[in-house]
Amino acid sequence: MVDRNDVDMKLAKYIAETDYDDIPGNVADVTKRSFLDGLGTMLAATGLGEGCKEFANLAIEGGGKPESTILGFNTKVPVYMAAYANGSLSHAMDYENTGPSGHPNADAIDSGLAIAESIGNVSGKEFIAAVTLGCDTVCRLALASQREGGTPETSGWYPPSIYGTFGAAAASAKLLKLSPDQILDAFSLAMCQSTCSAELIFSPNSIVRAVRDAFAAKAGVLSALLARRGIKGFDHPIGGKAGFYTMYSQGNFNPDILTKDLGKVFESANVSFKPWPSCAGTHPYAAAALQIAENYDLKPADIDEIKFILNTPNTMLCEPIKSKRKPSTAIDAKFSIPFVIATALVHKKITLGHFLPQALADQDVLKVAQKITYEIDLKSESRQGAVSESLIQIKTKNGQINSKRIDFIYGYPQNPISQEALIAKFKDCASYAAKKISKKNLDKIVEMILHLEDVKNINQIIEYL
Repeated sequence: MVDRNDVDMKLAKYIAETDYDDIPGNVADVTKRSFLDGLGTMLAATGLGEGCKEFANLAIEGGGKPESTILGFNTKVPVYMAAYANGSLSHAMDYENTGPSGHPNADAIDSGLAIAESIGNVSGKEFIAAVTLGCDTVCRLALASQREGGTPETSGWYPPSIYGTFGAAAASAKLLKLSPDQILDAFSLAMCQSTCSAELIFSPNSIVRAVRDAFAAKAGVLSALLARRGIKGFDHPIGGKAGFYTMYSQGNFNPDILTKDLGKVFESANVSFKPWPSCAGTHPYAAAALQIAENYDLKPADIDEIKFILNTPNTMLCEPIKSKRKPSTAIDAKFSIPFVIATALVHKKITLGHFLPQALADQDVLKVAQKITYEIDLKSESRQGAVSESLIQIKTKNGQINSKRIDFIYGYPQNPISQEALIAKFKDCASYAAKKISKKNLDKIVEMILHLEDVKNINQIIEYL
């Protein structure tokens, strides 16, 4: 049994001492795919993201040393403000990959890009190591959090961006070559800034859920920069008496899970890639609806009623049911099982275009959404059980009942997305970017990222953006 006070230095040494050559090839490959996927979703958000332009404009208006680029604006600002602006893009489309914390790669990528550009001459291998370690840190923090007893959610916290702050700090610290002690300082400073209210779940008109990673990315970068300047933090920011888990989980965590097989098992390799631009919790229902529509040539006019079963943690994707049937913002639509099911049944596909303002007013979709009800499976309390315990039933007007259960949806490690599909997704996302990128440049970006270990300077990729 690992002593809870030992986890901090173990984690810090792991980040400081693990380099590209220590990372297995399959893990590095997932990181490269995550980078391509994350960059694509950020580019889409520069043109479509609600509120993202305001974050960018605020960063630009503040001026300062031109260190790192704001995507879509071709403007450089101080590194932490670039992380801030680009962080607002990371989750705005809710299309980036997912893991046990929600979106473990998001802040490692946006903060890593900003730091790498500001430093200059950061190699692809160094970037792979930083993003891998940042993502792995986030995954481990989430996995070690115990569901029994107090959890972040039960105390009003929203974990994804809180965990993400530490991923941003870890990736930034690695690129800045901080020592283990300095990494502990960075984590301490990150903890002083890491926060996100779960009230966003209950506020469907808010776009905070979309732009939340702006705060995590900025905090992570600032924390690493301050640690490099010698600002001392705490001895035990994670496992201490008043550390991370005490603050957010009433002390409930498993130190063995947090540090088990560090450097041997990389949780960052177990992420899932999204085939559809909506919350991962909606995907089993989207997949089931799409298969039913295809297998039975189902038309919206044929549908009498739709019922689905879900687990308790995912009730946020259905409540309040009135607004979930008719969401007013893109991000609320992406967090609505009724809207996603209706979109799948009406259009036989789910794309970024189905969450544009005009699509939210699509009367065909809204009519189908009104026919949707749900039942909560009280026996299912685990988020990890969401996919296998999801079921949808569609009753037609002639009385036929079609049902479907999805065990492993496309994009999960057990049913992985193809590289061709991931490249197509990247290019589709880039087509919505505020600053248009030529096909030639897109092809070059894809080639460089998929062979990132051969890139001598990450700034070469940024120049093509």
